[in-house]
Parts: sequence; C-alpha cells; structure tokens
Amino acid sequence: MGVNRDRYQGLAGSQGSDSAVDPGTPVLRISQLDALELDSALEQLMWTQFTQCFQNCRPGLLTPVEPELKALLYLLLWRFTLYRSSATVGQTLLSLRYDSTSSLSPHYKPLSPRQKLGLAIFTAAPRWLQERSYRLLPCLGLSPRGAASEMDGGLLQQGLRKVLAIVSGLAKFATLVNFLVFLRNGRHPVLAERIAGAQAVFSKPNVVRDVTYQYMNRELLWHGFAEFLIFLLPLVNLRKLKTAVLLHVLGGKGSDGEGAREPRDVWKDCGLCGEWPTMPHTVGCRHVFCYYCIKSHSIADAYLTCPKCGAEAGTPEMVKIEMRVLDR
Repeated sequence: MGVNRDRYQGLAGSQGSDSAVDPGTPVLRISQLDALELDSALEQLMWTQFTQCFQNCRPGLLTPVEPELKALLYLLLWRFTLYRSSATVGQTLLSLRYDSTSSLSPHYKPLSPRQKLGLAIFTAAPRWLQERSYRLLPCLGLSPRGAASEMDGGLLQQGLRKVLAIVSGLAKFATLVNFLVFLRNGRHPVLAERIAGAQAVFSKPNVVRDVTYQYMNRELLWHGFAEFLIFLLPLVNLRKLKTAVLLHVLGGKGSDGEGAREPRDVWKDCGLCGEWPTMPHTVGCRHVFCYYCIKSHSIADAYLTCPKCGAEAGTPEMVKIEMRVLDR
C-alpha cells in the first residue's frame, strides 16, 4: 500500500508540474540554439570516446562504416533521452522539453511515439544520406554489359547524380527558409521539428535564463588576449630573445674562457645545428656555422646575432681549416 501511495503521489506530482507549464510562454531563441549546440557537442564526444576504443587497431578500420556507426550512436542516444522524457540532453540542461503542436489544447502534451520516431528519422536520415550519397550511386547503377549498356548506365548515374544534387539543394534551401522563419517567430529552429510537430517549451514554470555577465566578460577578455598573443608571437624573434636571456644569466664569461683555453674546439660543431660544420663559415666572431644554416637564418632574420656569444652577425665568410693526418 505504501509503495502504491508513493507511486500515485509521484504521478500526481508529475501531472501537476505538466499542468503548471504554460506552452504559450515563449522560449528564447538563444536557449533553443544553445540546446542544439549542447546536443551536437554530446554526439561528438560520444563519437570521440567510441573511436578511442579502436585506436590500437589498424588505421581506417571504422572508415567504411562510419556513417552507419554515427547514426547508430545517435539512435542510441535518442532512445535514452528524447524517447524517454521528450527532451534532449541539451534541453534538459536548459530546463526545456518538446511539446506536441498537433494538439489544440492549451495545456502541455508530450510527444507521441510516432512524433519521436519521426523526429529521429528526419534528423539522422539526411546526415546518413549526405555521407553515403557517393557510394549509393554505384550501388543503384546496374552492372552493364556491352557498349550500349555502358552508355545507358553512365546516363543513369548522371541522372541520379543530378537528382541527388537537386534534392540536396532543395533541402538546404528549405533549412535556410526554416531558420529565417525561426528568427522571425522564435519556433522550430530545425526543419525536423517543424515536420514532426515538436516545439520547445519550458519544463518548469517561470524559468528565467540567468546570464552571468562576469563570466561573459572574463571569456571576452581571455579571447581578446589570446588573439593578441597570436598576432604578437610571429613578430617576436624568439632565438634572439633566448640568446639575450642566456647572455644575461650566464654573462658570456664561460664561453669566452673556454675559447681562450681551447680556441679550436669551437670549430668542431656548428653554432646553430650543433653538428660538424659543413662548408664552415663565420660571421665575424670566433664561432663557426654551416653555410646553409647561417645563410637561411640570415635571410630569415636581417638582424641575426650569434647564438653563442650574441655578437652581431656580419657577412658570412668561408673558413679555411687545415687538417693534418698523423701516423700512429
């Protein structure tokens, strides 16, 4: 008896909350668009997690069946969200849900199973058809035999390709018109919702969208600072800055002392790449560089300095090194 009483109270409470919702209360356009963005982000997250399960398999394993897998994941998500509660994950986070526009009653009416199924089909089918259209054409064309059959098959495939292009163009145009109408009256941001007769309403009465301006200002400030860094970094000579910092920290005394003790050791490696210098050249200091290293860096930077001692690089001059072969 106690369980039945609790169940009855829960049903009565849910009916009371449904009756308290006024479908006539307009939902902000930005809330509906945000719900769509959250749903898209969730689908992308699920697809990323799914593909990571096959990261140790051979590359391209999921590519042949990628459209079917995406449609299957969408239907799985639809089964446990929209089919169960008449609301997607994004709508639930924003306190929204779907209301059936086929009923003339002023009270809230959830979507029927037929409307939910139609909404899923009109959402997933165009995506799958758009990704599979390039493979559907060879499947629809019969394997011809003979020159006349090849000509007829080619004409058939061209006709089907034109029909698919026209249908795709009409669908995109209808989507554009539907979005313009949505901006006008604030209902049905997606064409599938208009076809299925689903409209977003508040799931709770008197729900107000709370905009935290402090968060928005912080995001705007961070994005502006990031764009400023992206613009500034290419103008900074990082190699010259690194050399100046090293000279300031080390003082440049260690390299001079080593050069005084072993003047020929600096000729054993290039000051830029660190390898044995190929066609060694110098730029006015006692360090040696490969010809291609110093030439490419001098072309890229007109104010090039030696990365070892910080001296201003002059015109590259070839270094003559005498090598002696000693008998053992």
